[in-house]
Amino acid sequence: MRSLSRSPPRPGAGGHSGVLFTLMKCVPFAIALGVLGIELSPAHHLVTGPVLTTTPALAALTMGPIGTLSAAAVALAVNVTTATYNQAWGTQLVFGNFLGLLVVSVTSVILSNAVRTRRQGELDQVRRIAVAAQEVVLRPVPARLGPVRAASLYLAAGTGAQIGGDLYEAVSTRYGVRMIMGDVRGKGLSAVRAVAVALGAFREAVHYEEELPEVMNHCAAALRREAAVPGAYAQEVLMEGFTTALMAQVPDEHVVQLVNRGHPPPLVLHQGRVQTLMPASPLAPLGLEDLSAGLPAKPESFPFLPGDRLLLYTDGVIEARNRDNDFFALPETMQGIRASTTPSEFLEELHQALLRHTGGHVADDVAMILVDRVDEEIGKQIGAAATSTRDS
Repeated sequence: MRSLSRSPPRPGAGGHSGVLFTLMKCVPFAIALGVLGIELSPAHHLVTGPVLTTTPALAALTMGPIGTLSAAAVALAVNVTTATYNQAWGTQLVFGNFLGLLVVSVTSVILSNAVRTRRQGELDQVRRIAVAAQEVVLRPVPARLGPVRAASLYLAAGTGAQIGGDLYEAVSTRYGVRMIMGDVRGKGLSAVRAVAVALGAFREAVHYEEELPEVMNHCAAALRREAAVPGAYAQEVLMEGFTTALMAQVPDEHVVQLVNRGHPPPLVLHQGRVQTLMPASPLAPLGLEDLSAGLPAKPESFPFLPGDRLLLYTDGVIEARNRDNDFFALPETMQGIRASTTPSEFLEELHQALLRHTGGHVADDVAMILVDRVDEEIGKQIGAAATSTRDS
């Protein structure tokens, strides 16, 4: 049984509706061109004014006020062209055509604007509800966790109102600081349900499982149990869904231990240079265990020294594109941020750079966790300051 999540759209499922909607947008302009062809042909004696008048109203169904005005402008240009070509200026027919077009155009623009305003208000309300639900599941990580300072950032996609499938958490345990970054494929209720299940299993297992791979196995088992609930998820979701997950552990030693199940590899900023922590043997995501020859019993270890910065992120960061279709250069951006910034300031600068790259619009949800390995002396000072604050 594969782990639950929303399945990807079936090929062509969303494409057909998109093509149909585009064709509907072209209908008003096609009508205007058809009327122009008739008026410039020997069949110009046909009365085409009422047909041309419908173009702004049809545009208002599929386009906003600007699109409706464009259709009205095209219809007006056709009216002027045909009246001049047929030498019909001053006739009642031409006057009626212009008057009808004016009335329909004004009405269509007003209605289009009202409908767009109402729809935007409804979408904003649903987005606020979605964000509130997301914040219940994804809580900000504490600023101080054992030997590290930490910060998290979640940025919802700019389009749509569905809850995303990104997940993250950071917990201080007796084994060290343990973190998870994951991505349930898809959006919607099935995705956020999988997020809640995976995070619930992680938050429980991190405190009593000594080995990090066992924590990952607990998350996979929890997802399988949830998927086995009769009728809880559509068959398509169960067959095609999966979840990528990355777990990291920062013990007292100057290393970071990783278990990566199909997730983008974390990045370490060491002395101004970014290093990618690639797994030695790639593992299949949760829900696709059948594709893996065997799961590791021990995590992989990488150096993580005082002053280093570790970034965990979802694919929404590295797959963000600009107008030229270029991907966001995450390592180069990290190297350009000042070393004196705090983790929260560092993530905010990444956030602003990402928005500049995409023009203020991200197509996919973005989640990031940044942790700083703190020098032992600094750590003691921070701990003493925190204790003093609590005592006062």
